[in-house]
Amino acid sequence: MAGIDDKDCKILELLQEQGDLPNVELARQVGMSPAATLRRVQRLRADGVITGVRALVDPERTGTRVEAFVLVSLEQHSDAGDARFAAAVAGIPAVLRADAISGPEDVLLHIAAADSRELQDVLRALTRVGARRLTTLLRLGEVKAPAPVPIR
Repeated sequence: MAGIDDKDCKILELLQEQGDLPNVELARQVGMSPAATLRRVQRLRADGVITGVRALVDPERTGTRVEAFVLVSLEQHSDAGDARFAAAVAGIPAVLRADAISGPEDVLLHIAAADSRELQDVLRALTRVGARRLTTLLRLGEVKAPAPVPIR
């Protein structure tokens, strides 16, 4: 990681664990002044190393009862077809994440729905915007919580 030193790595590790850590406390844990720490965080944001800060929300406590991973094979393999599908997926709030993947399928989606009917509606919408084949895997539970990105 060019331009990232040990202090930057420590800042990144701490912010991944607790994104709302006050700058004064972050500075104390890193062993720097608050002003110097703030400048580093601002630089890491400007350089695109830190891309955002989010709260982790328990889906069940907010009305999500069904989560699924959906493998998608697209009808059309072109820049225009990919862009159309990506734009459509971006407009579906239940789609939490969409990743281009290698293998026989083209895209992996993570979907959170209130119930099976909403999931079915999302799957139907996907077929209208370029999905040729869908393989749906229901999420039964968590084996390992999302982990921070390892900082090397």
